[in-house]
Amino acid sequence: MRGRRRPQLPLDFRPRRRDGKLAKRPGPKRPRSRQDPPHRVRPAVIPRHPVHVVLRTTREVGNLRTRRAYRAFRGALARCADKGDYRVVHISIQANHVHLLVEADDKHALTLGMQGLAISAAKRLNRELRRRRGEVFPFRYHATPIDTPTQARNALAYVLNNWRRHREDRMPGWRVDPYSSGVAFPGWTGREHLPGFAWPRGYEPLPVCFPHTWLLARGWRRAGPPVELAAIPRART
Repeated sequence: MRGRRRPQLPLDFRPRRRDGKLAKRPGPKRPRSRQDPPHRVRPAVIPRHPVHVVLRTTREVGNLRTRRAYRAFRGALARCADKGDYRVVHISIQANHVHLLVEADDKHALTLGMQGLAISAAKRLNRELRRRRGEVFPFRYHATPIDTPTQARNALAYVLNNWRRHREDRMPGWRVDPYSSGVAFPGWTGREHLPGFAWPRGYEPLPVCFPHTWLLARGWRRAGPPVELAAIPRART
């Protein structure tokens, strides 16, 4: 009895090299998006070491430095800033990304805390911007552990003065970024002698947590003087 005939395989006309492997497509290589970091294994999280986290948004969301976006992040922080094993100590909202200084007991707590904050902020942003649905944070967050007083001081200065780096510091009447938790930061140079730290009438600050780690509470002071108000942060290395 004859066996069944095998179906003919489709012909592959893709160009190949001499060794039989597929040839690369002609033309320039597709550039990697600057906002989409490579999928690398994130470093371990130690409870005594805070973490600098960067969370980027999609273009469709638009500028985050608006009252509606501020309300969305404020509501998300009120719900997710303190989970016991995860805390948001500082935040800085820029046009298309957010900087956070967070504390977490371990990597699992950091992952769940960031997921909860991102989901809550995304829902509120879509509601404030009158978007029925749509992705808000399409990229993986970037996390950098902080384990020395110098790193802690640099991170505080970079996050809280980040608006000066992006030239957003032309708002009249503000010495610190109103779209950050800098108003509550006690480590500015000469804060007790300078005006501009009183909250304007009606201003609702971003709800953040007091630091539990030594590095963010006191240890950063060992690395240098208080943070300058007008300092422009350098690019991170």
